[in-house]
Order: sequence, then structure tokens, then C-alpha cells
Amino acid sequence: MSEVIPFSRLTDFDIQLFKSGKHFRLYEKLGSHPETIDGVQGTYFAVWAPNALQVAVIGNFNYWNKDAHPLAPRWDGSGIWEGFIPGVGKGALYKYFILAKDGRPLQKGDPFAHFWEIPPNTASIVWEDDYQWTDEPWLTARKERDLLGSPCSVYEVHLGSWRKTHGGAASLNYRQLAEQLVPYVKDMGFTHVEFMPVMEHPYYPSWGYQITGYFAPSSRFGAPEDFKYLVDAFHKAGVGVILDWVPSHFPSDAHGLADFDGTHLYDHADPRKGFHPDWKSCIFNYGRFEVRSFLISNALYWLDQYHADGLRVDAVASMLYLDYSRKEGEWLPNAYGGRENMEAISLLREFNEAVYREYPDALTIAEESTAWTGVSRPTYSGGLGFAQKWMMGWMHDTLKYFKENPLFRSYHHDMITFSLVYSFTENFMLPLSHDEVVHGKGSLITRMPGDEWQRFANLRLLFSYMWTHPGTQLIFMGGEFGQTTEWNHEKGLEWWLTEFRYHRGVMDLVRDLNALYREHPAFHQKQFSPEGFEWIDLNDRKNSMLVYLRKGTMENPPMIVICNFTPVPHNDYKIGAPVAGRWKEIFNSDESKYGGSDFPVEKEMRTTEERWHGQPHSLHLSVPPLSVRVLQPLDYSPWPAEVPKATPARKRTAPAAKKSASTKAEPSAKPATKKKK
Repeated sequence: MSEVIPFSRLTDFDIQLFKSGKHFRLYEKLGSHPETIDGVQGTYFAVWAPNALQVAVIGNFNYWNKDAHPLAPRWDGSGIWEGFIPGVGKGALYKYFILAKDGRPLQKGDPFAHFWEIPPNTASIVWEDDYQWTDEPWLTARKERDLLGSPCSVYEVHLGSWRKTHGGAASLNYRQLAEQLVPYVKDMGFTHVEFMPVMEHPYYPSWGYQITGYFAPSSRFGAPEDFKYLVDAFHKAGVGVILDWVPSHFPSDAHGLADFDGTHLYDHADPRKGFHPDWKSCIFNYGRFEVRSFLISNALYWLDQYHADGLRVDAVASMLYLDYSRKEGEWLPNAYGGRENMEAISLLREFNEAVYREYPDALTIAEESTAWTGVSRPTYSGGLGFAQKWMMGWMHDTLKYFKENPLFRSYHHDMITFSLVYSFTENFMLPLSHDEVVHGKGSLITRMPGDEWQRFANLRLLFSYMWTHPGTQLIFMGGEFGQTTEWNHEKGLEWWLTEFRYHRGVMDLVRDLNALYREHPAFHQKQFSPEGFEWIDLNDRKNSMLVYLRKGTMENPPMIVICNFTPVPHNDYKIGAPVAGRWKEIFNSDESKYGGSDFPVEKEMRTTEERWHGQPHSLHLSVPPLSVRVLQPLDYSPWPAEVPKATPARKRTAPAAKKSASTKAEPSAKPATKKKK
């Protein structure tokens, strides 16, 4: 049996960065790395366990013998144990044997392992792959993209339950998903797919939110290079990949990060800061420099090694507030006596700064449910630095509004207009996520009121209103065709429903909404700016109608959106119009191809010179029941008729700068509690 050979991949500078919380490529140094040293093949192991009395590598190559391959502690006080073991290569199973100071023997998986055994087995696997990426054209084009002014329509997926095989007994693997999920998402027109956590997790019903293997895609669906193949396939299809990232908590499983070297190494020892009461899990110690290096390294790892296009950060609210889901006396105030978690705030800012320094074309998205100001504002102006934030207030108000009987929605009109009071205080993403179709809430279609036709008309209306509202969009799998049951992680989606007219109609509508959003700059160029939206009429409470403009740059025509939230149609409905001449319908959610009533409407209409709704012109048109219509001007010119275009002989004066947007925060709400097992 071979002995451990002294060897290190770590320099003094690495150690300095690690101990100061500034080493953001730790995955290149810690963990297991196959090496060839002086012609001898083997694997280098390095693990942080500063309070251990003894650390050894145990595995199937030494019969799990704790005395066979002891690691040596570094002399520099970093707490890192390391060594090179000849003859150990790719595919070897291993754990770290750690002897705690109190005499307890522990067996831990490698925090930096790139691959793990399929649960319920818990060993780490020595791994390296030589996957050859083919997505350079995508990555190059991504650098040229306007991060905030480009379309961003997201399809949220749980990999294990999108579609089942073998009679529903097995999930698709990564390569099968590349064959089936990729063309589906592309055909539906989504710009991005978002995966619920793919990182290794021992308990499948946690949906991936209780992570033990932060640096490994789940082995349930294949090897690391298989997941790279899936991401690569999405990129070749022109679809971005966003990964859920969970720095808010981790489980207490014996082989995981908890009690790693016999002490609270990664979490807080005091349960008032280190234990999450909702999820019965451990909370990272965000003030410990080595933990900060671990977390930010992990974020960059997925952007670097797996070419992810963005990270959606889970449960940000639980990180920001020390009293999150805690009663009085169950939490500790910060140094200033407040409830804000200053260490977590600092970490989130540094995480975003690191991401945008290394990957300025990536997306970071916060799931944040409170009135915290500046979540999606730059850190240099006091913000947290995210690119986007989930608009939880819009989601709650909108779903509550749509549950109301349409004939009585006039009494709840403020609920559907309120989001525009604060829509531009953040860069908002409108989310209808997995959290809205679990825990007894029902599927989206079952929450719509009325008979079958009205339920589907309401769902089409909900999606059409959502896609034409300022911001970006996210829907969870199954919603796009009207899944009739709650999501169940053990079952595949009800794909057989798409054979029926109404369900197929909703799917066709979502596909066309994605095309509308992508192809017309009015819906995405200024999606986070008040300059991109203008009310035409928000006061027709009696008829539960909304009429608004979406606008891009001056070179692109504005769009009129007419929403009818009741089953009552209108003939000769009068609205204001900003542009004279002909207008053409380019979208109508009531068309028969979507399962609508095909209420007769004018496909083209011409304005009159009568001022209306504060606009210089007016239109008379028909409005179908429970519908959204989108109109485009046919005679649009960015140049007023009375002012000729600029020529070399005549200069056009630039318009005066508009006032900056309000900084008023999203309305305060009690942080929502996400139930996780």
C-alpha cells in the first residue's frame, strides 16, 4: 500500500487570500485533484479542518482504513491538511476521516468534490473530465448583449420531474434532457431555462435546496460531463442557463458540512444565528473569512466550469434579517442593535462584485420578498448589486386578484394596478415559480374562477398581462400548458393534457407571447425604466379594464395593450392613442387558435383627432371577454411630421433629460416562509 507523499498545490499567496476571505478560485486548490508527480500518477487531497486532531483519506482503495493514508497539516496555521496519494485516480471513492478534539471519529464527504455517489450513498468520487465545449459562439454573443435591455423569459425546471420514463419510474438523465428538454424550450421561445438546484443533495424531496455537494451536479442524472453536455446543448440552441444557488443554509447530515471537524466550522455555534427554524438546517457563518472564500468560489465555479449564464440566489430575505422567522428573544441583534445581518449583506455585495468583475455578462437574480431597498442597484450606490429581483408583491397581488370572481373584480381594481406604483424601484422579474403550485395551493389553472372556458380564458389573460407588464418573466414547468394538478416531484408533468384543445391553446399562446416579447423592442428595451411604460387608462374600475403603452427607444414604435379582466365584451370601446393613423392588432389572447371565443374585432383601425385619455388621438375598437389585445401603429415615424429629419445643414436639439426614477422600495411584506423538507 502506497504512502502519502508531501505535496501542495497551494502557494503562500493562496493561503493569504483564503484566510482573508478573498480566494475565489478555491476549487482549483482544495478537494481532490488527479496529478502526475515525477512520473507517478495519483491524486492530491486538501481539506480545511483546523480543529481536527487527525485527518486521513479513507476509500475503496485502502479498505476505508483510517491509518493507511494520513494527511499532514500545513505549517502556516491555515488549518488545511494535504498530501499526494500515488495510485489513486479517477473514479476512486473516498471520504475524510477526521478525529475531533473531543475524541469523536467523523467521516465526511469532500466539500469540494466534483462528483458524489448516487444517494443514499454518500462517498465523494475522485473525478476529472476533458469535456470539449462547443459553445464559444454563444459566449461571444453573450458579451455583446445588453444585460438589462435584452429579452429575459425564463422557464423554471425541476430536472427530476419534468418528464419521466419507464412508465413514470425513472427521471430523464442529463443527455436525455438534452435531447428532449432543449428543443422544447427553444420551440417555446424562452430565452433562458432555470434549474432548481442541481448541486448534490442527499434528500430528493428537498428539491435540491438542502445541499451537501456544493461543487458537484447531482449524480442522479449522470456524470459532471453529462451536465456540461446539457448546458452546451442549450447554448447551441440559443438558450441561456440559470442555476439556483443556495448560500442561505445547509443540512445537518453527518457526511456534510455540519460539525465538519468536530466544531461549527461553516456555521454559527449559537443557534440564534446558526440554526434555521423553518428548514431545520444550518446557517453559514458569513463573517468567517474562509467561509466567504468557500461560498464565492462556489458561485464562480458554476459560471466558470459549467458556463452557467446566471445564478438565482435562493432565500435572500432569510440572509438579510437576523430575526427572519424568529420570535422575540430567539435572535441576536447586530453590533448596532438592529435586525440587519451585516455580515450577510457584506457577503452578498462581495459576491455580486466578484461575479460582475469576472463575468460582466452574467445574471444574478435575488429571490427577496421584503421591502429591502436597492437589491438590484449597484453596490457603489449602496445596493446589493443583483441584476434582477423577484417581484413577490406583484405575484401575491396578481394571483389573489385572479381568484376573484371576474364580475366583482371592479372592487379589487387597485390590486391589479398597484404594482406600477413601485415597478421601477428595482429591476423586477415577475415570478410564477414552483412555490406557487405546491403545499395545497393548487395549480394555476385550478385557481382560476368560472367554468372551463372562463378558467382557461383567465389563464391566458394572466399570462398575456404578465408578458406585457414591465419587467422580465418566469413561469414554472407545467404552467405553460395548464397543468391541472399540483406539482409533485415524484411524478412527471401531465403531458397528455397537451392533446386537448384548451391546453394546447395555452401552450401556443405562451409560445407567441415569447415571440411578441423578443421581436418587439417596446417590450424589452426599457423593461426596467419608467420611460418604457405609460398609462393610457388605469381608472376604468367599473369595467375592470386597463390600457397602457409599452415603449422602447424612439426608433421603435410603441405598443398599446388593452386588458379586459371581465367576461363582458365591448363594442366601440374608446381609448387614447399617441400616434395618428392606422393601428394593427398583432396579438389577441381571445383568438380561437388559443382556445378563445374569436369575438369579432377590427384587425386594423384608424385614429380620430379627438384627444382622449391625455393622448392627442383616439381609437374606437372592440374588446373581447377576458382578453388582452396588443396594437401596433402602422404609420409610426420617430420624427414629428412638422419637424424635418436632421441633415448636415440642420442640427436637431437633444431632448431634455428626464428626472430619475423614484427610489421608493417595494411595499413592505412579511418575509414569506418557503417550506422545505
